[in-house]
Amino acid sequence: MKTLLTYFVPVLTLVLLGSSTAAYAVNCQTLVTKAPQNVEIKTTMMGRDKDVRSPYCLVSGVMSQRMGVDDKFYSIQFELRLPNFWQGRFGYQFNGGSDGEVKPALGAMTGLLSSQYAINQGFAVVSSNGGHDAQANPEAGLAGPTVFGHDPEARRDYGYGAVQKLNPVARSLIESYYASPIKYSYGLGQSNGGRMAMVAASRFPDMFDGLLVGYPGFNLPRAALQHAWDIQALHRVNDDISQSLTPRDLKVFAKRILDQCDTLDGISDDMIFAADTCQKVFDPKALVCKSNFDRDCLPLNKVAALMRIHMGPHDSKNQALYTDWAYDTGISSDNWRMWKVESTISDWSNKPISVVMGAASLAHIFTTPFTNVAGNIYALENYLLKFDFDKDAPKIYATNNQFKESAMTTMTTPDAAKPKLTEFKQHGGKMIIFHGNSDPVFSVKDTMRWYDFLDFMLEGRAPEFVRLYRIPGMPHGQGGPSADQFDMLQPLISWVERKQTPKHIVAATREKNPEITARMAGMTRPLCPYPSYAKYNKGDFLQATSFQCVIAK
Repeated sequence: MKTLLTYFVPVLTLVLLGSSTAAYAVNCQTLVTKAPQNVEIKTTMMGRDKDVRSPYCLVSGVMSQRMGVDDKFYSIQFELRLPNFWQGRFGYQFNGGSDGEVKPALGAMTGLLSSQYAINQGFAVVSSNGGHDAQANPEAGLAGPTVFGHDPEARRDYGYGAVQKLNPVARSLIESYYASPIKYSYGLGQSNGGRMAMVAASRFPDMFDGLLVGYPGFNLPRAALQHAWDIQALHRVNDDISQSLTPRDLKVFAKRILDQCDTLDGISDDMIFAADTCQKVFDPKALVCKSNFDRDCLPLNKVAALMRIHMGPHDSKNQALYTDWAYDTGISSDNWRMWKVESTISDWSNKPISVVMGAASLAHIFTTPFTNVAGNIYALENYLLKFDFDKDAPKIYATNNQFKESAMTTMTTPDAAKPKLTEFKQHGGKMIIFHGNSDPVFSVKDTMRWYDFLDFMLEGRAPEFVRLYRIPGMPHGQGGPSADQFDMLQPLISWVERKQTPKHIVAATREKNPEITARMAGMTRPLCPYPSYAKYNKGDFLQATSFQCVIAK
């Protein structure tokens, strides 16, 4: 009887699933035996869920297992999803934050509907934990996810090493599963994942044919200095930083920006597309209340704090340590507030993300030697309050006997200040970058500066393989008074595979976004490649076709 069941169950499975799906199921099971050397496949199974149109083989694995110099166990854990509906595409999903967790390998990106995720466009997608486990150090409290920074190789894996190690493994498993070569390789990431995509273009120029980059923190250690700068500026207003700038204060500030800049793009529509001109005409000092009876204004100390935040971190010699920030309407968004002023997380005593993740990352990962700050909210805030921009800021460039590579070099590239991407361009690589003008974590101006340097180094030829799109009103990801629904992946695919150079990309406001104004409902707008912007021409102001891309004079 046992022999009969052993024979009939697989046959019945073939009948119920269909020969094609059943064949994939068999292939999926056999991947366990096809793992490259020193790679352990933990599980393989056929899966299907609401976000994925096609059945897929789900592979979970582990590699590069080792003991760190801090006597902690490290490994690269990964997930690979192999859809039945494969179009010869491979997507490496770079995850954000401090990593440490294997996110679902779907190729989801800001702006995309689930039907537009990479896995639903015929990609086999891989994601990883970046070489460390965020839950491995519970004794470190809130700083636990970042203390992997005490191990040099863990830092390097987080910066770029995990991608270098995992990429060939993922490719081998994909080609083995489909018994066919990969036609096109893509890297997709936003925030810290966007940084990794940009780093890949320089460090691994032949690895990817296309890179989709969302609001990147390319100069991540330098951007981390902003956390200390912000907290010190807000602390001057109120010892309790959550009370330093109220939601009303930020709405008043955003309204004044809108009053001065809204019509610069040819129409009043609650969005500022002529962002560069806006930075020249907006005068924050005009918001200062002149008497106790004035309305729609702010006290001098609050305006001074906002101006200082937007100036960006400087040392005592007034040398810029990161970059300045764009004045934009998304400053009134919940996202902006959560990062800089106040969160809704009671376990953090409602402190902003900058005090928790920001302080912990700066102390444990982005400075050498690391500072072993305790993982409680008060120690983390105190670290930022006492951060010395003369003595402590240079530690992002420092090395020692244990850390041979500085945090800046690990997280960026040796030629970060003067990018050329010559080999990536010669390989035929293409890159699309998008960034919200109201991003409170990574300044859109830093991304603009990176692009300007690239274009300068290539004598005006950067648009041949890199396009940058700015989104007015959008903070760190979707939200804010913005048109934050858009598909950047399909234009990248068309550019890579059909040599169709992207021009403007249409974005729409989302009905479920509570931060758009009434007249923004149902609105579409063209996102124009930098340095151009969308200017109203004629017709229905709700329609993208009523605008044209122009360059500010």
